[in-house]
Formats: sequence, C-alpha cells, structure tokens
Amino acid sequence: MDIESILSQMTVEEKAALVSGTDFMYTNPIPRLGIPSLCMSDGPHGLRKMKGSGFNGFYQSEPATAFPTAAATACGWNPDNLRKMGAAIGRECRHYGVHTLLGPGVNIKRNPLCGRNFEYFSEDPLLAGVLGAAMVEGVQSQGTGVSVKHFALNNSENYRFMGNSVASERTMRQLYLKPFEYIVKHAHPAALMCAYNQINGTFCSENKWLLTDVLRREWGFDGVVMSDWGAVRDRAAGIRAGLDLEMPGDTAVCRRRILDSVRDGTTPAADLDQACRNILRWIDRFVQPADETPVDWEAHHTLAGEIAADCAVLMKNDGTLPLTGKEKLHITGELYETMRYQGAGSSMICPSRLTTVRDAFEKRKIRNCSPEDCDTILVFAGLTDEYESEGYDRENLRLPETQLRLIDEMTATGRKVVVVLFGGGVVELPFNDRVSAILNMFLPGQNGGEATAQLLFGEKNPSGKLAETWPVHYTDVPGHESFGKTPQEVYAEGTEVGYRYDQKHGIPVRYPFGHGLSYTTFAHSEWQKTGNTYTRTVTNTGGRFGGEVVQLYVDGELRGFQKVYLQPGESRTVSVTVEAEDETVWPDTLSVPPLPEKLPITTESRLTDFQQTAMGRMLFRTFLLIARHQMKKAEKMPEGPERDNARKGALFLKRNMESNSLRAISMSAGKLFPWNYAEGLMNLANGHLFKGIRAFLSPIRVPRLPKEE
Repeated sequence: MDIESILSQMTVEEKAALVSGTDFMYTNPIPRLGIPSLCMSDGPHGLRKMKGSGFNGFYQSEPATAFPTAAATACGWNPDNLRKMGAAIGRECRHYGVHTLLGPGVNIKRNPLCGRNFEYFSEDPLLAGVLGAAMVEGVQSQGTGVSVKHFALNNSENYRFMGNSVASERTMRQLYLKPFEYIVKHAHPAALMCAYNQINGTFCSENKWLLTDVLRREWGFDGVVMSDWGAVRDRAAGIRAGLDLEMPGDTAVCRRRILDSVRDGTTPAADLDQACRNILRWIDRFVQPADETPVDWEAHHTLAGEIAADCAVLMKNDGTLPLTGKEKLHITGELYETMRYQGAGSSMICPSRLTTVRDAFEKRKIRNCSPEDCDTILVFAGLTDEYESEGYDRENLRLPETQLRLIDEMTATGRKVVVVLFGGGVVELPFNDRVSAILNMFLPGQNGGEATAQLLFGEKNPSGKLAETWPVHYTDVPGHESFGKTPQEVYAEGTEVGYRYDQKHGIPVRYPFGHGLSYTTFAHSEWQKTGNTYTRTVTNTGGRFGGEVVQLYVDGELRGFQKVYLQPGESRTVSVTVEAEDETVWPDTLSVPPLPEKLPITTESRLTDFQQTAMGRMLFRTFLLIARHQMKKAEKMPEGPERDNARKGALFLKRNMESNSLRAISMSAGKLFPWNYAEGLMNLANGHLFKGIRAFLSPIRVPRLPKEE
C-alpha cells in the first residue's frame, strides 16, 4: 500500500470516516481507494468474536478457547505461558478473520476491590510488563495485532466512564505507566487503547501529555492509539491530542466535529493526516484473509489446562495435599457444581469445550462420601458472577456468607478440610487457621477442572506464586476508606501499593506477594552480583519434580525473576540482569479539585445519579429494563454454558448501565443512540421538557460514509 499516495487522494470526509470505527468492531473501509476494513475483537484471555456484524450482546460469540485470565496467568510468573497462549489466541484470530485482539490489560492492581482485577496481572509493574510483553509477542507472532489496554490509571470500575484519577507525576511514572512503557519498548504492540477516565482533570482520549508527549515522543510508540468503546468526549480535541481511532464509531457528532474543526482551522489538517497515516499503516500490516485451515481446538484446550496447572497457587498445606486417591472424600460447595472459569463482561468467551471439576472427578471415578464417613472434606468456594465483574467494584473482600457458613460447618466436623478457591480477586480468609490446605485456582479457563484434579491428586505439582498481596483485612489496604466512593480517585498513597505499602509500614498480611507452596522443597544459595547481573543456584531438595520462581528484590522492590523446573536433586544457576532505572526526579505534588456537583444532571452524570429528579428516576428505570429483558431471556434458555454466559451478560449489562453516562452510552451506541438523544434525555431529566423535545428533533447531519456511496 502506497500510504502517502492514498493519503493525498483522500477527501476530508473520507479522512473523518477512517478515524472513526463502524459496526462496533471494524474500521471504516474506503472502497474508492481500495482501503479495506480492519476487524477487531475482544480479548484478553481468549477471543470473543461476535456472530454477525454490529453489537449483538455480550454472549453471542463464536466458539473459542477460554484460557485462564490474567489473575491466574500472572501467578505462573512464566512468560512462556503467555507467549504460547498468545500464539494460540492469535491463531484463532486468523481463523475467524480478526486482525487485532483487544488486550492484554496491564493496569496495576491498586486496590483489591477493583471489579476488573481478574483481567489484570499484578500490583507490580515489572511483573505486569514482562508478562504483558510476552503475550503481545505471542499474538503478533501469528500476524495478528494487539491493542494493549487501558492507558492509563484505569484502576477502578464504579466511575470508570467519567472518573478523575488524581495522581502526581512521580506516582504515574514509577508505577502506573511502567507496564505500558515496558511493553511498548520491548514488544512493539500494534496499538494502545486509551482509558475512559480522566487524569488530573483531562480525559485520556484527549490527553496530549499522555498520548503524544509520553507515549510517542518519549517512548517512541509508532502504532495506533484507539479509544476504549465509548471513551471519546471531544473528538476534535482527541485528534489534536494524538487519538487516532474512535471506537466503536458510527457517531455523527464526532465526524461533524472533526469536519467543522478542520475547516475552521481549530484542528490542523496535519493532525488528521497523521491519524490517518497511523491507521493506514496498521491496516496495511495486519489485514489479511481468514486462515481457513482448521484450528487444533483440542491442542488449545490441553494448553489451557497446562497453563492453569502451572499458575495455581498452593497457599497453605499441612501435608494433606496431594491426595492419594484412596481417601474417603466428601465433596461440597457451589463451585464444584458450577466451576467458575472466567470473569463477566466484555471479555466473556464462548468456550470451544468445557471441562469442569465434576467432569474431571467423574473421569477418575471419585466417589462422594457423606461427611460422617469421610477422611477429608473438599470445599469448592470462591467469588461468583454476582460478586465480581467488569463495570462495578466489589463492596468488600468477603466470600459469600453461605460459603463461609459451609466452611465453618465443615471445619466443625473435626475432619481435614481442603478449600479450593476460584475467582479473579483477593478475598479475606477468616477460616485460614482452621483448614488443612488452600489451593487457589483463580479463574483457570475452560480446562480448569482437569488442572484442579491433577493438582489435588499429585499428578502435577503446584508452582504458582501470588502476583498480589492477600491482606488479613480490607482495612489493611491503603486508601480503603475512599476507594470507589466518588467520581474522584485521589492516589494519595503514591507508589505505596501492595507489598510496597506493607513493607514500609510493617503491616501483617495473610499471604505476601510472591508466596506459593509446592509438594517438593527448594534450597537457594546467596545472590552473587557482577555489575547489573545477579546469580544464584537453586536445588530441588525434595522428592518430586517441581517449579520454583527465583525472585530478585533490590531495596524492597521486585527487579527481576525467573522460573525454573527441576527434578529431585537437580540444581540450576539462575541469572537475572537488572535494567537500569530512570533516575529522573518527577514532581510528587497533588492538586485535588473539588468534587463535581450532582445537579443539574449533565451528559457526564452517572445514571444512578438520575434518581435525584422525578423524571430522572423514570429514565433510570427505563434504562435498566434493557438488562432485565436480557436476564428474562437468559433464564428461559436450557441449562449449559450458553445460558450461564447469557446470565453473566445480563448482569454485566445491568451494572454497566448503572455506572454509565449519557455521553458514554451515545459514544458506544452510534446510530442507535445519537448525541441529540443524549442531550434530549439530559434536558428531560432536569425537567426541561421543551428543550428535550427540541433536541430529539434536531439530528446532527453528516455526509454518508464512503462504504455507503
């Protein structure tokens, strides 16, 4: 593709179309000039290729491999897992004609209540950066691009569409921007996705400091910057700031603003040209026909199970595990019947197949005895979809009360109790001292049941290490008083997040960052330092093959790691080279603005705030009717994974609506909810009937799209 020649032939209307998405997951084609459409699809732990074109809900997607989520894969501390997983997902993308995967998500886990933590790797920027870079390399090795997300400081869900993340430059540079910087410099992703939120009062989608000064000029990024779905506010300001592509597009108001601002000189034509140039390079590199050769779905299913087994964390064990298979077991807990293997939200995958714990136990002919007749009790517990999802933050760190009561009842029997946990986030463990073992599978993907059985019965040896701190109580977490409470997130704790905070202030934790047990034992020699390289020898001193993660901390901060697998008696010398740190002294000042007023209602108001007015309450209930309708449809479906995913989709839609704004809905819904409708409803909610009607009757006019000519 001769990009400069094509660019010189494009009209301003065609350029405005090219920088706007269409049909929810595509770029606009320009047939006159032979510019094809590029297809995107949700990740990040598998492919969610929607059936048909346009938005059709969050569960109607093509079958694909549901791999373990980032909360699980991070605990493997093994970049090879992410490369293999990424390559498999990239292969499935090519099969379905998807040119760019939306993921991985590498935001720092600032607070354990964040509802989207299951999609993110770690509280540590190095671990998140290394694993994210490995996944990028894996996906892009198959000729499929990635869009790393969500750039940046998108660390909570309750107010994600309009929230303001207030942080010092030092805090941002030393913690929250670091994973993105590492990935840009080491893995060269095709695209980055900017977040919904504001940073210090400026929306990410129009933040020139973030998108141009830091990302492009300092880090040398030369790919495409796209918006999250509905994250655009002022499209012309976005072009000037360095936002190339608006998604999902089909918003007349955004094209109108581009055309008007270019013609009146507010937006330089060169800025629009550069956005088009970036998109054309992206299309030229990644658009290719679908690969019609069959995908080896069975191999991908097996890989998902292997990764899940390598990443599970044995948090506690008094010797009860591994089981011999000869024990009399009592098996209980709701997550045995309905194993939770993925999170809820836009990353929800239709699994190519599903192996639950029940499936794996039945294959092994494991009998379930009564509590009176058993030697050991297995309790399968964890967070369900009602407690954890994209779109809202959790209310507390507790497991569901019914599960806590069950564990109490089982420990009261005097039998050995093993708790197997599923879920994407940290939970408090009030029963910790009363159980014999805790095996944490996190969200292990579609073959998680087989991985769980392999670990419980000693067919494989757990080797995962925690990628985030598990506090004793939520009140031990910095900023616990204010997190998720208002549209303003003040990062007053600075870089003291997770283990950094606990170490500095001497806070006892339930299980520390980097913790994980094994069925074997390891001995480590002292570190030897030569220049920036540290070496030490690791020896498997136990009786089983196993994996160990060598972790290097300098001045209390993780600076390198490597995972090794050793036979009994085997030794290996591990070398870790520490990259030089940027020694720039960044400003550490905070400027905290006042909270925005809740009235009058604006297009930025959270929909839950509509309930302050009579008309607003009626409109709020109307919006939620959509989600209720989806739930009713889901409840009528036959039992199975599709019904489960439909229920998850309905729950997500409800929570997403509650935390949404008229502006974000309009920017997400395109032609279904144009901007004049958003303004009309805003006026109605404020009691301005005639202004509202006038807005509804005043559509925004734009030229037809090139594909419609």
